[in-house]
Amino acid sequence: MESSPLDNDRHETPTERLDRNWDELLQELRVTQTGVQLLAGFLLTLPFQQRFATITESQRTAYLVALASAIVATTLLVAPVSAHRLMFRRHAKHQLVGFADVAARVGLATLSISIVSATYLIFDVVVGRGAAVTAAAAAGVVFVVNWLVIPLLVRSRLPRVGS
Repeated sequence: MESSPLDNDRHETPTERLDRNWDELLQELRVTQTGVQLLAGFLLTLPFQQRFATITESQRTAYLVALASAIVATTLLVAPVSAHRLMFRRHAKHQLVGFADVAARVGLATLSISIVSATYLIFDVVVGRGAAVTAAAAAGVVFVVNWLVIPLLVRSRLPRVGS
């Protein structure tokens, strides 16, 4: 028996599903955008602090990785808004949702890199290299477990349904 476009739990058309997916993506992006923009803004101010001139080369590298990845994350997490403006009224919702999904995933990955790098930098400056490596590794594990492992485990236990 062939299924119809309305044959799903929500009884929505493909267009309605794309609209719902887009709305859900926007809600997710709203949660992350403010945080990543605050992080990037904070990182942009650090070189203007008096103590910044005394950091080591590895701390400078950690800072630049944190800053660059925060900028990339900001760009990626805001990119769907720009894409929406450019694709507005072009009947490209499918492409827009696909692009926004990829941008959000890569944006979250770069956000985690920024936070792990910033964690390393802060711990290195405050308590030393050993604690910095431990704290950065712990932060990395927390991200991998909470943003990847747990969602994939939950997803693997769910029945496969439409998007």
